[in-house]
Amino acid sequence: MRRSFSFFERFSKAFQDYPSLSRIIVVSTISGGGLIAYSEANGTNGVVETGTKKKKVVLLGTGWAGTSFLKNLNNSQYEVQIISPRNYFAFTPLLPSVTCGTVEARSVVEPIRNIGRKKNVDTSYLEAECFKIDPASKKVFCRSKQGVSSGKKEEFSVDYDYLVIATGAQSNTFNIPGVEENCHFLKEVEDAQGIRKKVIDSFEKASLPELSEEERKRILHFVVVGGGPTGVEFAAELHDFVTEDLVTLYPKAKDLVRITLLEAADHILTMFDKRITEFAEEKFSRDGIDVKLGSMVTKVNEKDISAKTKGGEVSSIPYGMIVWSTGIGTRPVIKDFMKQIGQGNRRALATDEWLRVEGCDNIYALGDCATINQRKVMEDVSAIFSKADKDNSGTLTLKEFQEAMDDICVRYPQVELYLKSKRMRGIADLLKEAETDDGSKKNIELKIEEFKSALSQVDSQVKFLPATAQVAAQQGTYLAKCFDRMEECEKNPEGPIRMRGEGRHRFRPFRYRHLGSFAPLGGEQTAAELPGDWVSIGHSSQWLWYSVYASKQVSWRTRVLVVSDWMRRFIFGRDSSSI
Repeated sequence: MRRSFSFFERFSKAFQDYPSLSRIIVVSTISGGGLIAYSEANGTNGVVETGTKKKKVVLLGTGWAGTSFLKNLNNSQYEVQIISPRNYFAFTPLLPSVTCGTVEARSVVEPIRNIGRKKNVDTSYLEAECFKIDPASKKVFCRSKQGVSSGKKEEFSVDYDYLVIATGAQSNTFNIPGVEENCHFLKEVEDAQGIRKKVIDSFEKASLPELSEEERKRILHFVVVGGGPTGVEFAAELHDFVTEDLVTLYPKAKDLVRITLLEAADHILTMFDKRITEFAEEKFSRDGIDVKLGSMVTKVNEKDISAKTKGGEVSSIPYGMIVWSTGIGTRPVIKDFMKQIGQGNRRALATDEWLRVEGCDNIYALGDCATINQRKVMEDVSAIFSKADKDNSGTLTLKEFQEAMDDICVRYPQVELYLKSKRMRGIADLLKEAETDDGSKKNIELKIEEFKSALSQVDSQVKFLPATAQVAAQQGTYLAKCFDRMEECEKNPEGPIRMRGEGRHRFRPFRYRHLGSFAPLGGEQTAAELPGDWVSIGHSSQWLWYSVYASKQVSWRTRVLVVSDWMRRFIFGRDSSSI
């Protein structure tokens, strides 16, 4: 009997030592009787086992950055309060597919509570929108999405120890008259559903009797503004929907439908390889999609859109529906916060390389609402020289510089990029090596001015990261890992040497790793640009697109639903109902 109780004493101690064992039921038999042991490890009520209060992390947003942070945070010493007007995560790269019924809306969303409850971290969710951030009092002020009394939306405040801002961005109208009132955007699931309904309604309306031919043509003229990935993919999806499904249901509309894509630049998909840009333009031309390059929208009326060419000529184009996909703008709450912290003249929140908002120690920002303000080498060149000059001789040898090179490349990634762009093997190629008469290398000693000259062009490689789901997801994962190891890294920093100060940074700075980009072009053809300057265009890339987008789903539920939607479309075609 004593051996049995000794076993359960050790088992009970295991629950105390390892709180990640959230729910375990043990059934054992002792002398013919039954014994059931049950443990609930998550019920800590905001207090960790040591008796200290948990740090409260307020997470604003449930997009790519916020959800990635939530999924990868594993330290039970935090209490996470999620605040967002959207109680789900949406797989936004598939929104163009939702607009045409290729994929159903519910297949690309996952309730945020489902994601939170699977964590070993205390999480809670509030369906509300943050309208003010007060860094001085460490509070965020929110407005409930639901009317509580007499339809009035309740306002409340939430305290935080750490604030993670991942609110994303909104569509940018560039203050062009009529855009907000007359155009459809494609940022949210509701936008995709609205576009789908409008497309079907347009075909139904054009089928009504007693309409003139000109009016039918106007109703069935679909205009896409913006030649980026979203605009191009939507135009391709719409073309497939019309030619493969709708013309069989609305045969009289076959010769009336037109799709026009307006792009202010000289080419579409300018962020892709030139080979992809040329192929996309040629394919759209073959498919009958009218691509108007160098066309800048000046005004949008209820039934026509005005565009100006680079030559100054203004034309008026009748339309039935416009989808606006021209870039992103800053949300009002972020604009207000930026003014508070002295960043009012910026387009996005400026953070350091650790995603910490500049001037705010306990506030982090990631995703489309923020941009990393990479430190320039030339701003710190004197401090770098001093750190590398260990003997304080006032000159720098090649050996001294090479010893500091690892930390410099980590702290200033543009150094490594510059070396690669110039096909240099190392810092030795930057410095002018001298040789003696017999060919052997002699020690080089650089003065500060010579050192500055060697590094003067390095900062030309500083680049801003694109506002993509891939960047946001990687930032969320990075920040979660930093939070998980924050206490450990306070004691044992693992980052590069502080050039202006003593010691090391707590963490290595965020480094984006580009895994490739896709541009679906319709007709079961996709353009893929992958690392290593590898470009693939055609049907094989489409199957790669299917496999990647299926694997990137946040749950097995959405993965199964998306794949089943694709199979349904192959067998039965797209759903053309207006609901």
